[in-house]
Amino acid sequence: MLINPAEKMHQIALQRLPEAGQSLGLEFVIVEASEPDQFAAAFEKVHAQGADAIHVWNGPLVFRHSVEVVGLAARYNLPAMYFDRRYVLDGGLISYAPNQADNWRRAAVYVDKILKGENPGDLPVQQPTGYDLIVNLKTAKTLGITVPPSILAQADEVIE
Repeated sequence: MLINPAEKMHQIALQRLPEAGQSLGLEFVIVEASEPDQFAAAFEKVHAQGADAIHVWNGPLVFRHSVEVVGLAARYNLPAMYFDRRYVLDGGLISYAPNQADNWRRAAVYVDKILKGENPGDLPVQQPTGYDLIVNLKTAKTLGITVPPSILAQADEVIE
């Protein structure tokens, strides 16, 4: 897992990932990058430790450098999962993430309520209701991976 220790949510995950891995019967290799010049070393470490795949945790840093991150996953022949379709469009293998268009529509409803006088503190916190699964079959072929038909059937978008 590639995380940014400077991100608050990633710090929380660092505390919980070992237990989560144990409950799944997996050993997570956690690599950190809080600056763009640390990406290459992080991917080298994952590769050297024999990881089968990498999960790239989302955040502003990796989002700004999505092309570089996707390129490093390809260089080290690592299937990678991302949290935004942008990475898959850049050549990443798969993403599973909240549907951004739905999130923006729901945010607009909140903006409308606030502009009409509702107190933002009185509005309930909402969680995403829709998620998108996007698969890049070109990348799968390059990696020598056969994506199961059950995954393709569930995908919201398949890039061929």
